Amino acid sequence: MSEVVEFPILSRINEPNDLRQLPQEQLPDLAKELRQFLTHSVSQGGGHFAAGLGAVELTIALHYVFQTPEDRLVWDVGHQCYPHKILTGRRDQIGTIRQRGGLSAFLKRSESPYDTFGAGHSSTSISAALGMAMAAKQSGSDRQAVAIIGDGGMTAGLAYEALNHAGGAEADLLVVLNDNEMSISPNVGALAKYLAKVLSGKFYTTLREGGRKVLSHIPQMSELALRTEKHMKGMVVPGTLFEELGFNYIGPIDGHDLPTLVSILQNLRKTKGPRLLHVVTRKGKGYAPAEADPVKYHGVTPFDPKVGIIAKQSRSTSSPSYTQVFGDWLCDMAAKDDRLIGITPAMCEGSGMVEFAKQYPERYIDVGIAEQHCVTLAGGMACEGAKPVVAIYSTFLQRAYDQVIHDIVLQKLPVLFAIDRAGVVGPDGPTHAGIFDLSFLRNLPNMVVMAPADENECRQMLYTGFKLEQPAAVRYPRGKGCGVKINKNMQALPIGKAETRRKGNDIAILAFGTTVESARIAADHLDATLINMRFVRPLDEALILQLASSHRLFVTIEENVVAGGAGSGINEFLASQDINLPILNLGLPDRFQEHGTREALLEEAGLDSNGILYAIQSFLQKHTDIKSPADQKKSSSRLSVL
Repeated sequence: MSEVVEFPILSRINEPNDLRQLPQEQLPDLAKELRQFLTHSVSQGGGHFAAGLGAVELTIALHYVFQTPEDRLVWDVGHQCYPHKILTGRRDQIGTIRQRGGLSAFLKRSESPYDTFGAGHSSTSISAALGMAMAAKQSGSDRQAVAIIGDGGMTAGLAYEALNHAGGAEADLLVVLNDNEMSISPNVGALAKYLAKVLSGKFYTTLREGGRKVLSHIPQMSELALRTEKHMKGMVVPGTLFEELGFNYIGPIDGHDLPTLVSILQNLRKTKGPRLLHVVTRKGKGYAPAEADPVKYHGVTPFDPKVGIIAKQSRSTSSPSYTQVFGDWLCDMAAKDDRLIGITPAMCEGSGMVEFAKQYPERYIDVGIAEQHCVTLAGGMACEGAKPVVAIYSTFLQRAYDQVIHDIVLQKLPVLFAIDRAGVVGPDGPTHAGIFDLSFLRNLPNMVVMAPADENECRQMLYTGFKLEQPAAVRYPRGKGCGVKINKNMQALPIGKAETRRKGNDIAILAFGTTVESARIAADHLDATLINMRFVRPLDEALILQLASSHRLFVTIEENVVAGGAGSGINEFLASQDINLPILNLGLPDRFQEHGTREALLEEAGLDSNGILYAIQSFLQKHTDIKSPADQKKSSSRLSVL
């Protein structure tokens, strides 16, 4: 990389121990170089950007003070982990991030010993770090555990469950709250900095703990001292909540002030028990466009850092993505029915709800990173006659599965789940792959589950699900469809009825969702019947029986794991009817695929057009004795291509 010569300090940092050899006065210069290097590398290859820029000084200070990897740093989610990767031996690989065979976009234990806990979903850091701290205590180790969590991650109930436990667990845990929403005025900032140094110092900590021991024998005095301490701190710092949970709260401090960060972390490393350090940072720090619009620069494709991100081509000249189809439908449906409420767990932009939020702000609800609450909130609204639409990624719906069952499906409440990023996702890797939703939704009574073959069908299915008086889900993938014309008129589809796309002989291909288009070439080549199944639950049982009587082989295709998926549903139905028909189930592999482009991952799984044709031909070659339906006996031949 030609720019390496411009980073004289950073180029010498191959691991955190190299960082710890630097004099403290060089750390601000290192921060400048790290920020410049990050801007250059991400602008070349894309990736998460603004969050990392805001965490540069904090990352340096943590690795400078703590003896990583022996001391455990647990980063929440991982959007801010690029500086951490650069300082922990992966500087020269950072350009490969999110690319096939390159670095993961998130934290990954198999990638580096410095990635102490795998992440990709939010709000797990405190629980994991507490587990590490408690394990260290059990083994008699003085190893430190530090959880770094953002203010967004603190909106999840899991974080507060962990805080509640940690306060009484007597483990040596440091939680660093990286707050990039709060601003500190100069005067308050100076006061907070002074207080943080005092409150994190040995004198105050000794006085605090010693006083508690002495006064513990005098209950009234102990209670008075505790109240006095809390009220004094509450007057100058917003830490009352954390103090009530049993944490020694320090802050807020400027998260870009390296000398202060290092000084306070050095104090806190010597302190025992649960501590919480509140640092205030700015997303996009050091790159003006990202500071001005951190949402836009959260995750980026390659761009010219001198120019910034250029607006994409107008949607009028290109086909819309499935996310855009949902966003358009949501606005159109809201105009027709004022009962519609749009709910999302902190995914307004990603789920295509920006325009809806502008047009109907009073009917738009962002609950934060709180998927469980999101689902149950929708259930409560449905009880009162509202028609909630929950816009959620498939991978995040997993976090609210109990609520889907207990709070929605069991009570047969009319909530529509618009499930984005279903199936293979791509560069974000296995933590974001939506490959299980058909398996965990199709077995739920009262639930209607749909998978559109194209953009127009997606719109009509959303309308179909919305009009039902029971739970419904429409799952669709990331990216664009096959470019079909979208009918702006909305018409409900007949529930549980599939569509015959092609009539053929001998082989029946039963495809779910966007695999219909990929299966078309195989169907043409093999003169096979091609069915767009449309519904995963309920299945079109009448059509399945009809096809079973006239075809010698069934092939099911889905962008979901084979185990327990839509194809398994067809297997189960045929078995229940005592029909022994050879079945080839095609789907995603029984393992977590690594990150790569969506196209590459589908090809790897054999779900592209060539892969589907090859799998069917290979199956036929191995099973030359496949008989016609009339000659089928009780013996059955089935294969899952994994």
